[in-house]
Amino acid sequence: MSRYMLNKLLWEVESDNEHLASFKQDPAGFVASWELMAATPQPPYPVGGTLTAEERQACITVDYAALYSMGAHPYLLWHFIRAVLVPDLMTVEELSDALKQAVAPLDRPGFTT
Repeated sequence: MSRYMLNKLLWEVESDNEHLASFKQDPAGFVASWELMAATPQPPYPVGGTLTAEERQACITVDYAALYSMGAHPYLLWHFIRAVLVPDLMTVEELSDALKQAVAPLDRPGFTT
């Protein structure tokens, strides 16, 4: 597992409007093309590895509980799911409640990379 790559994907989807639109239109297609690009990054990005099958699936399905348990940075995770899910699928309040309920039974993951 590469937490660096996982967090990098979350950041890149949320921080770029074109990436966000592409992800929302076709999450699996976006993740596949992003992984190809990330395999040979342009400076200043280091080579960080690849996503595991579990990470890939959690990103594609926006499974925030799984992403949290895999060690996704909470700040990046919140901004990613908010950008992807609000306002199309839920309100910020609904997302906040759903996220709290989803991660409450989970232990705090380690956030080292």
